Amino acid sequence: MGEFLIIAGLSGAGWSTAGGTFEDLGWFVIDHLPPALIGKVAELVGRPGSETERVALVVGRAGGGAVQELADSLELLRKGGDRVRVLFLEASREVLVRRFEGTRRRHPLEGEGVVDSITQERVLMQPIRDMADVVVDTTDFNVHQLRDRLLDLFSREDPAVSMRTQVVSFGYKHGAPLDADLVLDCRFLPNPHWVDDLRPLTGMDEPVRAYVLEQPETRQFLDKLDDLLGLLLPAYVREGKSYLTIAVGCTGGQHRSVVLADEIARLIEARGYRPTVQHRDVDR
Repeated sequence: MGEFLIIAGLSGAGWSTAGGTFEDLGWFVIDHLPPALIGKVAELVGRPGSETERVALVVGRAGGGAVQELADSLELLRKGGDRVRVLFLEASREVLVRRFEGTRRRHPLEGEGVVDSITQERVLMQPIRDMADVVVDTTDFNVHQLRDRLLDLFSREDPAVSMRTQVVSFGYKHGAPLDADLVLDCRFLPNPHWVDDLRPLTGMDEPVRAYVLEQPETRQFLDKLDDLLGLLLPAYVREGKSYLTIAVGCTGGQHRSVVLADEIARLIEARGYRPTVQHRDVDR
């Protein structure tokens, strides 16, 4: 059986960077593949003697009827027993506008200006986003950071681990991660920012960790969350979820959320999973 990764998303969100990254990881990458040809590629990969095991298909934007063709092709691949995952790349409207203006490229959709084209495309691609196994928001990424994010998601995969789990700390004033499956708000805890000695530190420093963890509400929150994780994690696995992103936010993303993200990762690890942790806004 083959392993297929479908790379789709919004124009300007990073398809070419993703394709190059997977090529470096040893995947056989086919760029700008029409969705109607996915089945033909699967037939070639499945033939006796084929040495191609992992194929990344960069379909990018599936316009018009191609969205349904892509959905149909994915269903056929999965029915054939192949491992199939969908990676969807997106970004905020403002960032996509800047990227198109910076490169002076025309948007592939012929709307009434780039903003209108981006809006149309987001609506058009929503059914594919709904089918995605993992959604990566590239708003805050340059090409190197996007590459690192994809390497983190795909380069250390263990076949024995059926669901990759990531915990992300963030600051609400910078916006919640668009690719989060669960979002937890820890702004109910006392804020170390208002303690003069702690303000210049982060949740990665021991004095801040001690301050956050000594709050009575912190232990209560983590105990109840651990019970919830005991219910949710195996349920997600049973439903075939490949990737789970848990985001925990505080005001600035530098103190409380950083401490709690590390603690939540420990809870997840104690339940037999191998989470990764990203502190998105700790250096802002």
